[in-house]
Amino acid sequence: MTAIVASAPSPLWYVTRGSGIVTLILLTASICLGVASAVGWHRRSLPRFVVAGLHRNLTLLAVVFLALHVATTVADSFTPIGVRDGFVPFVASYRPLWLGLGAIACDLLLALVVTSLVRVRIGYRVWRATHWLAYAAWPLALVHALGTGSDARSGWMAAIALACVLTVVGAISVRATRGGFGPRSIVSVSAAAACAFVTGLWYWTGPARQGWAARAGTPSRLLASSTATSVSRLAATRPLDPPAPLPRSFAATLSGSLTRSLPDSSGLVTVQIAARVKGQVRGELRFALRGAPDSDGGISMASNGVAFEGSGPTPVYEGSVVALDGPDLVADLSDPAGATLHLLIVLRIDRRTGTVSGSLDGAQT
Repeated sequence: MTAIVASAPSPLWYVTRGSGIVTLILLTASICLGVASAVGWHRRSLPRFVVAGLHRNLTLLAVVFLALHVATTVADSFTPIGVRDGFVPFVASYRPLWLGLGAIACDLLLALVVTSLVRVRIGYRVWRATHWLAYAAWPLALVHALGTGSDARSGWMAAIALACVLTVVGAISVRATRGGFGPRSIVSVSAAAACAFVTGLWYWTGPARQGWAARAGTPSRLLASSTATSVSRLAATRPLDPPAPLPRSFAATLSGSLTRSLPDSSGLVTVQIAARVKGQVRGELRFALRGAPDSDGGISMASNGVAFEGSGPTPVYEGSVVALDGPDLVADLSDPAGATLHLLIVLRIDRRTGTVSGSLDGAQT
């Protein structure tokens, strides 16, 4: 069983993830250009004033994406994060430490923008001190992305983080050794390498491991919501006297909705689908699909449960998905008396609205 593509909680969730990653990349590039400008690096085809201008514009662009990141995070109801949590560190109920580091990084960048706008009034020394302090936004943003981001365990996210770290460490090393290898340059390069090593060690023992969601401070009620529905038994039994048999074979249409939980303590999510069945039979079809989220917004299915309940005094059929090919699913179910039901299900999922439609063909065997 490979994967079933499922709608993410909302389009805002994707914008939040994307804008956060772009902000980190832009900050990395800005730091490297800032170092290049500080050491006077330039080429004939790339004068020094161009390097300085690129550094300034990349920083401003990073602030724009940061604003988008904060705005979509607050607007999205998928996680309980408010406006205050985006600027006041360590007060959020959702992963307070790692979200708080992101809030500090945001405040530092805002301070840089504000002091740049009033640079003439506050003087060069105050602006320069604030400018250097703003460089601390980069490591804070990196740790925030890995500690809070939902893509921390993805290989592509680890690759981006590693590339950013190596790029910044390389830039610091070039600046520290530009005047030759002395005690000061050796200490600077060693400190940068040590910080990179500690960050990598923390990542591999923390965000890269299963169970990080709980250890990071995800509220227990959100963790509980991902396992609230059992994947082994979805339908509650009810008195059936006497049960009405389904037709030997039938065709019907489906329409319903999809919900997706936050990752649980094992890093797994649960996708639940509830659909009304209309056609030659009427009733309700329910799924619970549990697995690891992938980068395409779907899940690699580890376990699942399916229940079908017809209208009227019909038995509840329960079972699981036994085959999966894109939007086509095959499920085998049985009722309490041992009668079996074979279902061919074609699902169409609207990612934007979280609605589900499709067709259902069933046969008793």
